[in-house]
Amino acid sequence: MKKLLLVLCFGLSIAAHAQQPQNIIIVTTDGFRWQDLFKGMDDTIAQQKRFNEGDSLGLIKKYGGATTKERREKIMPFFWNTIATKGQVYGNRLFGNNINTENPHWFSYPGYSEIFTGYVDPRINSNEHPANPNTTVLGFFNAQPELKGKVFAFSAWEAFNRILNEKASGVPVTAAYDTLGFKNLTTNERLLNKLHQQSYRPWAEECYDVFTHFNAMETLKNRKPRVLYISYGETDEWSHAGKYKSYLNAANQLDKWLEEIWNFVQSDPQYKNNTTLFITSDHGRGDVVKEKWTSHGEKIEGASQIWMAVMGPNTPALGEIKTPAQYYQKQYAQTIANLMGYKFTAEHPVADPIKSTKAISQ
Repeated sequence: MKKLLLVLCFGLSIAAHAQQPQNIIIVTTDGFRWQDLFKGMDDTIAQQKRFNEGDSLGLIKKYGGATTKERREKIMPFFWNTIATKGQVYGNRLFGNNINTENPHWFSYPGYSEIFTGYVDPRINSNEHPANPNTTVLGFFNAQPELKGKVFAFSAWEAFNRILNEKASGVPVTAAYDTLGFKNLTTNERLLNKLHQQSYRPWAEECYDVFTHFNAMETLKNRKPRVLYISYGETDEWSHAGKYKSYLNAANQLDKWLEEIWNFVQSDPQYKNNTTLFITSDHGRGDVVKEKWTSHGEKIEGASQIWMAVMGPNTPALGEIKTPAQYYQKQYAQTIANLMGYKFTAEHPVADPIKSTKAISQ
């Protein structure tokens, strides 16, 4: 007879049978909705001419499906077929597994600050806020002797120079139209700098994700960081523009890049079976009123709703977490630190890490 074992409070930071990982890659995709991640393409939005970019048939053919499973796997096949089977995925509110921002603003600078500081600073209430006065987990990592000089950040958005406080933390941040400034640049890095500087600039403060991705990949391959952060932005830019097709295409491209990152990690001696991949978003978007899927902020219902996924040697393969629970964005920083075997301490409070529950039959 099968018996039911209830495993309570199984923290991401607690290893069941593996050594602590020596490396972590943190990925964010700006403003990607939990609804699209967990339920797949929204037919109501896709059928509206103002959002489907004049190609409803092509959009439905590419991302439509008879079931939620089919639709979401069409957008992010690697995420659902690999990360969700070998790791853990949080934030499917259909099961009452909720993650929210603790900050009340529901836009980017406060969200990213909450992610990396583990703390909600009431002073941070604008995307134009100057250099973050709080310690981030990336700055904390860079202060550890064994990690110093091995922490790098890449972002499509220029504000990350301030959010991560590059000067105070000592973490090199390559954001927006920054060029790679390392000594002894490789041929590929010099070419990326040239292409980046001569590329079309659709947004004043943000570059295309492709430049951010390839800059980060070249650094991963050549500089061998222990901690790498990559922030992609097109899911937010295309949604603000009301372009649902481009928004979903950006998420689909992100999925391909996650697969590329993971395949490299698993092929490299330093990283293989020794690296955690942590993925999330900074805020949600509207959904109750479908026309507001383009927007976020404190006046948009549901814009505080987010999600998270993690895969690595110390993360038991619990899959999609369906246990009702309430988590907060401020818990990410300590979770990330614990996954690397550290306790994140700072001059400000740091929230506890995320833990989960799961029933296992055997």
